[in-house]
Amino acid sequence: MNLLPIPASGLPDGAVMPEHKLSIVIPMYNEADNVEPLLARIHQAMEGYSQPWEVVLVDDGSTDATPAEIRRLAAEYGPHVHAVELVRNYKQTAAMQAGLDAARGDVIATLDGDLQNDPFDIPRMVYRLLNEDLDLVAGWRKDRQEGFLMRRLPSRIANRLIARVTGVRLKDYGCSLKIFRGSVIRSVRLYGEMHRFIPAWLATVTTPRRIAQEVVTHHPRIHGQSKYGISRTFRVVLDLVFMYFFMRYRTRPGHFFGGIGIVLGAVGSLVLAYLLCLKLLLGQDIGTRPMLFTGFFLLIAGVQMVTSGVLAELLARVYHEANGVSAYVVRPRPDESDSDGWYRLAS
Repeated sequence: MNLLPIPASGLPDGAVMPEHKLSIVIPMYNEADNVEPLLARIHQAMEGYSQPWEVVLVDDGSTDATPAEIRRLAAEYGPHVHAVELVRNYKQTAAMQAGLDAARGDVIATLDGDLQNDPFDIPRMVYRLLNEDLDLVAGWRKDRQEGFLMRRLPSRIANRLIARVTGVRLKDYGCSLKIFRGSVIRSVRLYGEMHRFIPAWLATVTTPRRIAQEVVTHHPRIHGQSKYGISRTFRVVLDLVFMYFFMRYRTRPGHFFGGIGIVLGAVGSLVLAYLLCLKLLLGQDIGTRPMLFTGFFLLIAGVQMVTSGVLAELLARVYHEANGVSAYVVRPRPDESDSDGWYRLAS
């Protein structure tokens, strides 16, 4: 089923793909008309792929024929096409996490199920990930096939804001076509609607130097309707606030709340000290002055924020110690020798 033109291979001449196993994860919601052409496109793109690969299709509680289509085509194509059905619509982040949990590969590709991402970009991006020893290669829809005012302009603003706040400089956070090193993406858990911030989440367990972007093909939508609207802009702002806090203060929340509390308490104390001087030295009446209430409010708010910081520190310690979560991640290294690593005098 050729709905789209077949591009030439993007791999360099004579390129040899390093050994790995690839999982392609695709969340889908009400995409019944796209399941068959998408799987056909994937098999065309992976026809000459030299390494083992699989497809994980996640139905996110669709209300149309998407689950039936996935089951039918999984049986038709064979055991390398896996179906994961969620009992209701949990939204894209949870569906993507379900696919990542089901994926078995040491390299994982994610893409949308609407045929706008092109699977023919996957081999080139996987080759770059492995050849350049990266942890993430993110797609960049440089020639995006969508409206400017409602889609591209808000996305461009959001991308710059996210890059500035998180420090991960990518030009297209919204592109679902991404290639991950499996050991790294499995080190994070996705909640809420945080799929937009996956590169930033990865930056909590790896360095931004191991994150790259690659220009990818973007097709106009052929079947179905977009699930996104301008309303998601407000959710992005809220998620970004949480992302900023998590990246900088996950292991030291007391510094965040305590810092605010100290500033508020200091300002409140200065206001009250000023009023005290007016009362004692100049004999002025301060009982009904708004500054008195402001000073007490700031001082009490400062104490509450410092107390919240102490409680947050206790909760963070309980979380890390009870769940065995470490404050750092060590990159695994292959065994380079049979030695046990101890120096011994030669006998």
